[in-house]
Amino acid sequence: MSINAAFSTNRLLVFSDDNILTVSELSSAIKGTIEKSYSSVKLRGEVSGVKKHSSGHTYLSLKDDDSMINTICWRGTKVDFPLEDGMEIIVRGRVTVYPARSQYQFIIEEASMAGEGALLKLLNDRKKRFAELGYFDKKNPIPKFPEIIGIVTSKTGAVLQDMRNRLEDRYPFCKVIVWSVNVQGSVAAEQVANAIRGFNFMTEKRPDVLIVARGGGSIEDLWPFNEEIVVKAVYDSQIPVVSAIGHETDTTLIDYAADLRAPTPTAAIELITPVLDDLILQITESYGKIGFLMARIFRELHNRINSAAKCFRSSQFVILSIRQKFDDKDGRFLAAGNNYLQREGMRLRTMKLGNLNSYLILKEQRYEVVSGSFGKQIENFMKQSARNMEVLSNRLEQSSFKKILKKGFCFVTDKSGKTIEKKAEFDESLATGFTVHFQDGESIIRSAS
Repeated sequence: MSINAAFSTNRLLVFSDDNILTVSELSSAIKGTIEKSYSSVKLRGEVSGVKKHSSGHTYLSLKDDDSMINTICWRGTKVDFPLEDGMEIIVRGRVTVYPARSQYQFIIEEASMAGEGALLKLLNDRKKRFAELGYFDKKNPIPKFPEIIGIVTSKTGAVLQDMRNRLEDRYPFCKVIVWSVNVQGSVAAEQVANAIRGFNFMTEKRPDVLIVARGGGSIEDLWPFNEEIVVKAVYDSQIPVVSAIGHETDTTLIDYAADLRAPTPTAAIELITPVLDDLILQITESYGKIGFLMARIFRELHNRINSAAKCFRSSQFVILSIRQKFDDKDGRFLAAGNNYLQREGMRLRTMKLGNLNSYLILKEQRYEVVSGSFGKQIENFMKQSARNMEVLSNRLEQSSFKKILKKGFCFVTDKSGKTIEKKAEFDESLATGFTVHFQDGESIIRSAS
């Protein structure tokens, strides 16, 4: 047995080689003891000093009022939310020792927020910050007749099938493009954001509207839709985005950034698509209203002509001729309108679904143009009719018998008011009386008896 001596100013210390350890041996012994004793530990603390390395690992500290422990979250560890300074969390993991520095540290294997209250506080803080950044201000209009709908959701859930079934019932010829993503977990936020950006990068068959959807869940389950990467992708999207996350009572930050918020995924389909039967009925009713309005115009003109005919009895044959023309056009217009509506109804029901969408969009645009200018056309038509009636009245006035009376002529009517045109009629009226009409009045001649 060898002897080792250690000198000091006061005494000589002598140790046996059997009791001496190297630093590495001591560190290894401590490491084994600690890691064996603390192989599975639950820990609660406040996050501090978060640093994410380019390798994907995250380094941080967990602390309370009196102590702090260095902590590592390896890349791929199941954490459903980003670790941020000031956040209180509960973690499960193990204690390890880093022998090179004789330093113990905690390795995170699972993590969760320390209670729903902490999540809600973080949610409110983010909502305020996103509002200040303007993420909730931009709203794109939702198209009335989308031809292609993009859906961002999980392809394995029941949500997608429910949406397809609802679309088939309402608007069957609309095409659907599904971008499958995880809707829960640590990778969900990045996948959803990439899907929204991917749809916007498309140059061919790009969707007219996007739906981001998933079923209900806890606040932790829905947390990916509160991430800034998702909210920013919705804000930057040139394609209108409909948020359909969870149930009606669930609210996420994507709801505020989206152009439209739907209470459920199936409700999103109902909000952005019309019902085919309702479209057919609407078009039919619209043409019916136009036909009714035109018929009313013809009836009004018809009544005006009748009134003019009563005022100008002596030239009634002129008015009757015009009235007959209007009656003829009125009847032909109504018959043509009815035939047109019948043909359009049959065409809508037999048309191939692929062409029906374009047809409906064309009819919608045409109806808006007609509705916008129809009032102006009616006004111009009525003004022109009034001018025509005025011209006709002037002509009738010029040819009126009153003009002849002013030249010194007069005419005679019998007791019943009938004009006497022959001598025999005049001789007969001598017995009953007659009336002589002058330009300034009339004189009644009674019978001599």
